[in-house]
Amino acid sequence: MAMVRLAAGFVVYTSLGHILSSLAVILRTTDKIVWANEFEPIELTCLIESISTNNPRIEWKKIKNGVPSYVYFQNKIAGKQLGLSSARGPQHFRAGSQASKRSCMNGDLEHRAQLREPANILIFNTSRSDTAEYRCEVAAIDDQRDFDEILISLAVRVKPVVPRCSVPEAVTVGTSTELRCLENEGFPAPQYRWFHNNEELPQDPKNSHKFLNSSYSINPDTGGLKFRRVRKEDAGEYYCQAKNDAGHAQCPPQMMEVYDVDILGIFLKSFAAVAVFFCLAASICHSLKRGCFHKKGHNENNYNWPAQNDGVNYRDADEGHFRHKSSFII
Repeated sequence: MAMVRLAAGFVVYTSLGHILSSLAVILRTTDKIVWANEFEPIELTCLIESISTNNPRIEWKKIKNGVPSYVYFQNKIAGKQLGLSSARGPQHFRAGSQASKRSCMNGDLEHRAQLREPANILIFNTSRSDTAEYRCEVAAIDDQRDFDEILISLAVRVKPVVPRCSVPEAVTVGTSTELRCLENEGFPAPQYRWFHNNEELPQDPKNSHKFLNSSYSINPDTGGLKFRRVRKEDAGEYYCQAKNDAGHAQCPPQMMEVYDVDILGIFLKSFAAVAVFFCLAASICHSLKRGCFHKKGHNENNYNWPAQNDGVNYRDADEGHFRHKSSFII
């Protein structure tokens, strides 16, 4: 008897749940996080699992940086400027179309999207500006639960453009150098790979017998290719490739020459420096011998004779005495 009551109760509960669910609008989606490639179509699904109202009101909003804008409004893709707000929910729907016009601004999907049954949004050619959150809202006035919504996140992948590569034209054996690669357009941020003479360099040279003795390291996030000690074998053409899930792009090949240490050049430069030093020293010594650096006023050639007094002639020094002038009077 107890089992009969239990079975009857289960049937009643199931029937009641079915009746209540039939009086509520319920939404679901196949994917809450959606990825799409730029310039390709994508469909955001808003599936109505349960509803009693024949003509529910369906709206789509795009939310970017916290600011909502209409995508689908009043049975068409929004294209007119509307007021700005974030109002939503059943009260928003019951307020009528005039209140709805004041609740959001227009979107940027006019002529690029359409509503597909039952409430999906199809974007014909996505752009990077379409990356945002999208909210599907359905109001059913004849249902006991007359409102439901679902939020979907859309991320648009962008193919990288041709990266900017920097390769030194010439380096010397045994020195360090760095090759650079940079790209700013791709989304998500691309990973970088380097090629030497059309052969991809492994991320870790120790994993390849051919590059086992190489001293380079690659940063796939920043695009840097660093050599601790350049070898003669490192000479050749280099180019970089930036790649993400949307595609890849690469810069034109650039040549890097590797030269041996120029011993003769170093010797000639050292010899020239020594020669200049000795020439400078000889010039200083010669100037000292000529007395170019002595101070004037302390030798006989520059002696200043004392001034002559009246009646005395100092120029006849060979007689040893003063001569009396006729003008001298005792």
